[in-house]
Amino acid sequence: MVQKAERVANAQISGRTAGGPAKPAKPGKPVGNVTRGTTNPNRMRRVDRWLTGPQASRLRAAEDPLVIDLGYGATPATAVELFERLRTVRPDVRVCGIEIEPERVRVAKMLERPGLSFQVGGFELPLPGRPVLVRAFNVLRQYEEADVAGIWRLVQGRLAPGGIFIDGTCDEIGRRVTWVSLDAERPLSLSMSVRFGSFDLPSEIAERLPKVLIHRNVPGEPVHRLMQAMDRAWLESAPLASFGNRQRWHAMCKALLDGGWPVQDGPSRWRLGELTVAWDALAPLG
Repeated sequence: MVQKAERVANAQISGRTAGGPAKPAKPGKPVGNVTRGTTNPNRMRRVDRWLTGPQASRLRAAEDPLVIDLGYGATPATAVELFERLRTVRPDVRVCGIEIEPERVRVAKMLERPGLSFQVGGFELPLPGRPVLVRAFNVLRQYEEADVAGIWRLVQGRLAPGGIFIDGTCDEIGRRVTWVSLDAERPLSLSMSVRFGSFDLPSEIAERLPKVLIHRNVPGEPVHRLMQAMDRAWLESAPLASFGNRQRWHAMCKALLDGGWPVQDGPSRWRLGELTVAWDALAPLG
């Protein structure tokens, strides 16, 4: 049974202790709520393409190539796809899909193979070792905004050195995708990836912003200024539309960079319909 999104007890998600980094949760009830679990094959292809592209060095350098797909949903398709894609970067990668709903795990276990496993759990990540990558997509969106910081800290405290946590959201078939990446200490960036032809204005992706930002797309907030700047640059690049939306998106990204936005990665990513901006320029006010 899927629960209504609700607050998670602060004691469960405090994520830090007075003595320093978070410690793995004690055995017991998983931390979190059962979510709707909606998923579709190939839905996460855009974020996976980023993980095997600009972020591939993290996996290659990892002493233990442990990866967690946290809250993979009603079917394990996206966890299987993540495993297959990451193997092209690190053949000995170990991907574990974690779900809080035992029946989802029972079904997924039929697909286990060397390097791919499934386990009941939540944000406490009930596994030995420290993952180099944790991907949680369309998970935190179903929680209260007030709980996001604590959930982030809990997961960050489990990361391996050089590891990252991906908190993302996408539409039903992965045409509009956004994600925040975090290391063990802080948020690093916001990435957006779109399918050309699926929007009229770039700011339409705002409806798929991660939970920490979706309610911040209002005048005065940095993310709102970014959405406005994207639309303005997109409209000013309209003469390039005859050469295709890829060229127009490239021009938009270049205009943002020239305008002082800390745009990362560069043209090789822009032409994929991708834009990554450093988090410091987007952090919510207050």
